Order: sequence, then structure tokens, then C-alpha cells
Amino acid sequence: MPARSEMTIDLMLLGVLAVLWGASYTFIKIGVETIPPVTFIAARTLIAGGILFAIIRWRGLAMPRDAATWRRFAFQACLNSVIPFTLIAAAERSVDAGLATILNSTSPIFTFLLTALITRHEPVTARKLVGVSAGIIGICLVIGTEALGGLGHELWAQLAIVIATVSYAGAAIFGRGFKGLDPMLPAAGSMLCGAVILVPLSLVVDRPWMLSPSTASILALLGLSIFSTALAFVIYFRLIHTLGSVGTTSQAYLRVPIGVGIGAVFLGESLGPTAWVGMAFVVAGVAAMTIPVRKPALAR
Repeated sequence: MPARSEMTIDLMLLGVLAVLWGASYTFIKIGVETIPPVTFIAARTLIAGGILFAIIRWRGLAMPRDAATWRRFAFQACLNSVIPFTLIAAAERSVDAGLATILNSTSPIFTFLLTALITRHEPVTARKLVGVSAGIIGICLVIGTEALGGLGHELWAQLAIVIATVSYAGAAIFGRGFKGLDPMLPAAGSMLCGAVILVPLSLVVDRPWMLSPSTASILALLGLSIFSTALAFVIYFRLIHTLGSVGTTSQAYLRVPIGVGIGAVFLGESLGPTAWVGMAFVVAGVAAMTIPVRKPALAR
């Protein structure tokens, strides 16, 4: 297939990935209406992990068998699914899906802050500092001036999403240690470890056999697990190999208007004037962090 056709397919898949991850917040909002957050996320990790494991077997790959790798999978699961998935699901019982999309899209900003302060494996540039500043201003505007004074009605739920975003940033940094493995192996391994952690907790805390979830919540759970988790990961790992990590992370700012739009269409949500301004700052900040700088062509 010609290179231009391959690039067209990859760009289309990038848009699909932004839609899948943008829709995940609406799926969560609908799901947690009748399914408690811990049980909802336990089912999400179990279903998605099982699908990814089946794809791995279909590809002829084998999961690692050493205990050290599985301990790393378990730690990655805590950073990338157990903590952030559960916090976001709990927060969306009171926070709109659109606001959750905006706040959670700032993971590249927190990834940069953690690398600058701890690992220091990426250079600190003026452009990235501007992006970080814009993103932080956007977060403050989205949460609102009342929240800054500690009086926001949904302050703790919104802060939970920010904490989840920091956890995602930590997962992105820790995940660099899996370079020797096919990318789908740590994805499936961390999802399965997340299920091992969350399913027993769900049985104790929620007693899921006593629940009566609505049809809408069940369909939202399946949509989230199959499309916004398993399928999204498959697309993500293809793009990592074709567009590279920087190009693939550009969906972080694409999914903001998509996620807000899906919440508006299917949930009837709307943003206040300050939140719209905050979204603009967030999109600009994330774009500054993820869009690669074009290098000037060398004179011939």
C-alpha cells in the first residue's frame, strides 16, 4: 500500500481513537447511574483484559511468566486503571462527562511536570512551560472560582479527576520500562491485574449479586469495555508503531471537543462561560505539549 494511503488510514484511526476515548466519559456517566463505581470498573478491566488476552493469543504471542514482570504489571495496573478508573467513575456520579473529559485530557501536562521534577528525561523548553501554564489556568477555570476557595459544590469530585490524571501521568512514565515487550502485553497484563485487584473488592464492598443495573448501564459498560478500552488499545498500539508516541498523543486535545460534544448530544450537558474559556486554555496547553515542532529544512 502506498505510503500516502497508509498515512491517511493512520490519521483516520487517530480520529477514531479520539472518538472512542472521548465517548468513554459518557459511557461512564451512564454506567455509574445504577452500577457502583468499584463494580463498574472491575467489570471494565475484566472484560477488556479478557478481550486483549484473546487478541494476544490470536496473534501467537505469549504472556510473560516471571513473577517480576507481573509485579510490574500490577503496579502499572494501580497507576493506569485501578486508581484513575475508579476515581473518575466515582467522580462522574456528580460531575458532568464533558467536564471530566476536559480535566482528564491534561495528562500530558502532568506527565511533563513529573518528568521535569523527578525523572528529568525530557528537556524543559519555553513552549512546554507555556503549555503547562495554559493547562493549569484552564483547570482552574473549569473547576471554577468557588472551588479555588474551597466552596465548590463538586470540588472533591473534580479534584478526584485531577488526581486520576496525575496517576495516568505516572503510568505513562512507569510504562516506559516495558520497551522490551510487545506493547499489547503490558496493556493486557495490567488490565488483568486490575481485575484481580478490583473484583474481590467489588464482591466485598458492593455485593454485585444484589444489584439491579439498568439496561442502559449494562450497555454502557459493554460499550466502554469493548470499544473505548479493548478496541481503543488495539488502535493505540498500531499508531504507536506508525505515527510514534508524540503523534499518537495528539488525540489528547482532539478528544476534548469530541467528549464535550458527545456529552451535550446524549446527556444534554452544557458548559458555563468560564468552563468554555477553560477548555480553550486546556486544548491550547495540551496541543503545545504534544504537537511536534517542525525542524527547519537544511539549505541544500
